[in-house]
Amino acid sequence: MCEILNDSKGKKPKLLDQVRSVIRAKHYSIRTEEAYTDWIKRFIIYHNKLHPLEMGEVEINKFITYLAV
Repeated sequence: MCEILNDSKGKKPKLLDQVRSVIRAKHYSIRTEEAYTDWIKRFIIYHNKLHPLEMGEVEINKFITYLAV
């Protein structure tokens, strides 16, 4: 995957900005970008704004079950 560079202040960009950068580098459509970022937001909000790096298979299964039910 593409390496995410630090911004001008030396900080790592926020998660959704990183996602957008990768999607744009791969020349996906704007609608795909919107769909991906929307689902990421829903996943994070469902888990009380926990960062995805702090989650794993259990949280993914809970979210998918929630969507199915």
